[in-house]
This record gives sequence, structure tokens and C-alpha cells, in this order.
Amino acid sequence: MKTMRVHFVTTGVALAVLCLGVRPAVAQTAADERSGLEDFIRRYEADRAGLGRFYDLPWSEARIDRLEKLYRDWQQRLADADFEQLDQGGRIDYLLLRNKLTAERDHGTRDRARLAEMDPLLSFRRPLQDLELARWRMAPLDPAAAAAQVAAVSDQVKKLRERIEKGRKPEPAKDAPAGPAAPAKPAGAGLPERAQDAEPLRVSALLARRAASAVDEIRGTLKTWFSFYDGSDPGFSWWLKKPYEDAGKALEDYAKFLREEIAGLKGKDDDPLLGEPIGAEALAKDLAGEMIAYTPEELIGIGEREFTWCEAEMKKAAREMGLGDDWKAALAKVKADYVPPGAQGDLVAQDAREAIRFVTDHDLVTVPLLCEETWRVTMLSPEAQKTLPYAAYGGQNMQVAYASEAMKYEDKLMAMRGNNRHFTRIVTAHELIPGHHLQGFVAARHHAYRSLFSTPFLVEGWALYWELRLWDLGYGKTPEDRIGMLFWRMHRCARIIVSLKFHLGQMSPAQMVDFLVERVGHERCGATSDVRRFIGDAYGPLYQCGYMIGGLQLRALRRELVESGKMTDRQFNDAVLSCNAIPVELIRAGMLNVPLSRTSQASWKFAGAAPAAK
Repeated sequence: MKTMRVHFVTTGVALAVLCLGVRPAVAQTAADERSGLEDFIRRYEADRAGLGRFYDLPWSEARIDRLEKLYRDWQQRLADADFEQLDQGGRIDYLLLRNKLTAERDHGTRDRARLAEMDPLLSFRRPLQDLELARWRMAPLDPAAAAAQVAAVSDQVKKLRERIEKGRKPEPAKDAPAGPAAPAKPAGAGLPERAQDAEPLRVSALLARRAASAVDEIRGTLKTWFSFYDGSDPGFSWWLKKPYEDAGKALEDYAKFLREEIAGLKGKDDDPLLGEPIGAEALAKDLAGEMIAYTPEELIGIGEREFTWCEAEMKKAAREMGLGDDWKAALAKVKADYVPPGAQGDLVAQDAREAIRFVTDHDLVTVPLLCEETWRVTMLSPEAQKTLPYAAYGGQNMQVAYASEAMKYEDKLMAMRGNNRHFTRIVTAHELIPGHHLQGFVAARHHAYRSLFSTPFLVEGWALYWELRLWDLGYGKTPEDRIGMLFWRMHRCARIIVSLKFHLGQMSPAQMVDFLVERVGHERCGATSDVRRFIGDAYGPLYQCGYMIGGLQLRALRRELVESGKMTDRQFNDAVLSCNAIPVELIRAGMLNVPLSRTSQASWKFAGAAPAAK
């Protein structure tokens, strides 16, 4: 058995060979005579990374414009490739890069619109960014003129704060006009510039949060610029030292004012939940880029259908526990079964070894010995658990969330209930082996260049697929174990519903928390942390949807290939892993040799006809 686990299987996988390393041919316009699209993609990635590092002025036209030009240029270079001369693997790579470039341009358009929204709050932005741009060009510096620009920041910030404070006050009541109302004008429209400077600025909490981050980044730009000259040019330091200190302090205080006073974000547990819905049009574009052939509403319907299945299974498990159909009582009993303080790390290690034995004994997937050797357990701090209330995977570490002595009494109990024995058992398999740890190990060694196209529908879908498979294979030995598995499955169904409804403007963050608490059975603290995390800036709008939808995609593909007898489970799972974390529809195209053209779009209805969303 040990020998079988050292290398990936190479026999009987003819259908998967297109994912396993065939180097496609490509026209001279795309690459030289020695290279295929792999090298073409690597060059794009190098150009993108190099420009991103060089144009490190967040929220600047210089960065947005230059990256937009890069995407246009590479779209043209890709269009010049002879698609018909590519093999199936090369055609998949072509479509991956095509979708990536389209998505990058869409996101640039979104950033440009958001910058325009923030600009009234950032009157100092362009003068300070222009100083840094001039430094990049090594243009001659006039310290006295630069000092005047920097010295103006404090006054600009003072005026902005005054206008925002005016905007916070309710407008005085006015008599209704006698005739038809005139069209509304933007604040300050038609006024002289100085009059505009006195007009109130009405700032939403969302806009204030985003602008606060932008102010922090602009302050960082000012610091970089100042540090370059300070100490090496006596004339510069003589002129700039005091204006720089004043400007830096003004920007720091302004960002704090926007974040804490306007957005209400003070680092407290009761901070408001803020996130920016992107709307139906942007969601549709993102789904097209992820090769998902369903609308947001159809995906919500799929989530609701799967949620209903979970509720029925919860009731079955509750009846086995002698609690009738009261699955929430059964869930409460499961939550109360947690280990004492200090024992959670040992529990995770024990669960990890059990999961590895299970998948290898059932010959489900190859687990290389080095992969099995190179993981460890770490503990998340109380601060980290504000946004990561459950276990997570990162850098070969299973990051464990559990009660700490620094927590309040109620938070300790919630942390232990939320990370009980039965929840933890399936979470460990999800995060380590056969889940993310195995996935990351293989991705670093097979088609590594495709990491550029990483998608949550495969990254998270792979780990969720294993939750589905382990359920089918009886990994839940007791009704309590099955309750633990079903809780997370319901949670992922709920994430489809609440995250997409949020971005469609149909559900507020508070309603999202209520749904997770009332319908799924989350602890309110954990539900709040979860919502805060996935409506924030760290995750894309489709990330939470990607878990269950990606798992359903892989389950449907397995039915086509394994249940038909064309592949074994191990061959199938090894082949999927070797394709790297790309959209599942394109993995399917490689494994089934589905005809592709340069204009191919998502068409696979892996979940059948989607039910109407409620």
C-alpha cells in the first residue's frame, strides 16, 4: 500500500491525459518555436506581476490605465494565436487566459467607478501621487514647490472634515415648491470652486470605509516618497520635514475619522457589518468568467433545493438520537460534545490520521508520503477568530479555532460549541487530506502555471466534493457525526443563498446573520464573524457560492466518468487534482474531449434544470 501512494497513477487514465501534461503547439504569434501556451501564459503573468509591482499606486489613474493597456495588448496577442492548431490542453489554456483578461478589464472598470465615487473625499490624492510619479521618472525636484503641495494637505483635510460634518446634520425643512420640481444637481454643481469647497458632503458608511483604506494607502505613498529623499538631500529635509509630519498626522486622523466616526468601525464586536453589493450585471459577468452556466437566481434555487435535502437528513439523524424531528435539539446536543481546553489540537491530529486512513484504505486518491508528512496544527488567536471562527487551512497549517483564556466567558462557550467533536471531524478532512492540503501539494507540482486562474469553484469545490463523497461512503459513523457533516453542508447551501442575495441587493448583512442563526443553527457570534468575513474585501463575490456549487460540479463529473465505468475513483480524483484549480467545466472538457472553439462559453447544466428561487 505504501508503494502505491508514492506516485500518481499513470495507467488507465487515457481520458485524463489532456490534463496531465501534454504541451500544446501554438502559432509563432503567441510563442516561439520552443514554447506552448504554458510559456505564453507565464510571460503574461510575469508582465502582470511586474507592472503591478511597479505601478504600486493604489487608487490611481496611472495604475488603472497602465493595467488596462496591458490587458488590451495581451487580448490582441492571444487573438493572434492559431486556435485550431492547439491541442485540447492548449485550447483549455486559451480559454482560461481569455476569461482572465476579460475579468481583469471588468474589474478595472469597477475600480475606476469606485475611484470616481471616492474622489470628492480625496482632494489631496492627485498632488501627492504626482510627486511619487515624478520620482519614478527621476524628474528634477523643487523642494520648496513640493513643500507647498505637502503643506496644503492639512488644510485640505480640515475642509473635507468640515464638509462631512455638515453633511451629517439633517437638512432644514423646506416648503414644497409651487411648480414641478427641478432636476436634482450634485452638491456644489454650478457654484464657484470656493463655494463648492463649503458644500456639505454626505458620505455613506460604505463609502467612508473604502475611502479610509484609500487614505491609508495614500499616506503610505507619501511616506515612500519622503523616505527616498530624506537624509540624502539637506535642502529637501529643510523644506519638507515639518510639512510631511503635519500631512502624515492629518491623513492618519482623517482615515480614523472616516473609519470610526462615519463608518462606525472601531474594532469592536458590535461594529456594523459593511460590504458592497456588486449587482446583477457584475454577478453575471463574474459567473461567465468562472464558466458557470446558471444565473444567480438559478444558483439560489439550487442552494435552496440542497438545503431542503439537508433538513430532511437532519430529521432522520435526530430520530436516531431519540429526538423525533427536532433536529435543532439534536444539533444542540452535538454542539455540547466538545473537548476540554487544551485538547482541541490533539483531536484535530487524531481526526486527520483517521481521514488519511479512510481514503487510502478505500483507494480513493493518491496521498504522496511527503504530503502526509508535511502538515501541522496551529491555534488561531482570539483576535483572528473574530473573522475566522472555525478551522482554516494556510501554508501547510491546520489553523484551529478554539476557546482561549483571553476570551469572555460567553465567547469561550460559543467557540467550543462551534468547534465541537463532530463538527471538527469533517472540517479536518476538508482542510487537510483529502481536502486543501492534498490539493495544494499536487497543484504546486502539476500545471503550476494554472494557479493564475485559481477559482473557488475548484479550490473550495474540491474540499466540499469530499464532504459529499465521504457522506456517501458512510464516513459519518454515528448520527452525531452525520449531524456534524450536515451542519456544514447546510452552511454551504446557506452561503449560496445569502451571499448571492446580498450582491443582488435582496438581503442585508443583518438578515444574512439571522438566516445562519435561525435556519442553519449557528452561534450568533460565529455567524456574525462569518458574514463580516465574506462580505468584506478579502473574498470575491462568488467565493462563498463556490463551495457547494463546485462540489456539485465535481460530483456530477464523477458520475459521468466513474459510475459509467470509464475510470476508477482513484484515477478520477488524481486526474482532477492534476488539472490544477481551474473551472470544473474546463476540467470536464479535457477529460471528455468536449469540442471547444475560441468563443466557447459555459453550457454545462451539471445540476439539471435549476428550481425557481423562493
